[in-house]
Amino acid sequence: MQATTSVPRTADLFHQGLERQTGSALLRFGAARHRPAGRISWSGDGAVAWLDRPRGHVWSVGTPAATAGLILRAAHQLPDDVREFTAPRGTDALIGRHLAVTDVVEWVFRWTLEEPPVHPAEQRVVGLGEASHGELLAFLEQHSPAHSTGPGSSDVSLWAGIRDTDGRLVACGALSSLRDSGAPLMASVATDAAQRGQGLGAALTSWLTRYAVRRHGFCTLWQLADNSPADRLYTRLGYRNEDPCVAARLSTCPAGV
Repeated sequence: MQATTSVPRTADLFHQGLERQTGSALLRFGAARHRPAGRISWSGDGAVAWLDRPRGHVWSVGTPAATAGLILRAAHQLPDDVREFTAPRGTDALIGRHLAVTDVVEWVFRWTLEEPPVHPAEQRVVGLGEASHGELLAFLEQHSPAHSTGPGSSDVSLWAGIRDTDGRLVACGALSSLRDSGAPLMASVATDAAQRGQGLGAALTSWLTRYAVRRHGFCTLWQLADNSPADRLYTRLGYRNEDPCVAARLSTCPAGV
């Protein structure tokens, strides 16, 4: 039987002013931009958390100790709904003292409000419509099998790419959106393995960033924490690096069981 809980007021997410603090970009660009009256959220001293119920995902910002407490509370109150979480780095170890935590991945949530310097190869970037979806899928499966989103996804507003002189796709990327707010999210940027080192990824990323900033005022992205080339590229483009996160799945079984 599903546990029941009263639905906290959405305003509870914002009474501490965390969305204005460093390290809280997920709240600022995510939940703070879209405030449905029925959203389930939790608030504690130094942290807030909110539930993406269809996905079973709890998002949280704040100190690791405080966010761990809120995620444990969410899992206790809604054991049939809470299956995974994203929180500040270190939260997973604290939760792991009480519940089984698996599939741990460390990320950095990055964002910028500024257009980057113009890359010389940006002029080669073109938009890619529905007719290119099959080509995009084949390209991603070959050159970026772990891509985060694919052609035809309802979250994607734009696909862009670079072609060589023979018309063959050599780089691609998308503007997707954060699930809880619709904020622009750069995703699935990939370069032909044989063409890497020529600045194609940098040109495409710069173009997509500029497109998002001009239309929305900002752009966001997720970066794997151990991806040093991506870290250097996004830093050059002006993306802030203040939000180290961890994502993981969890079980309501006690740790060690």
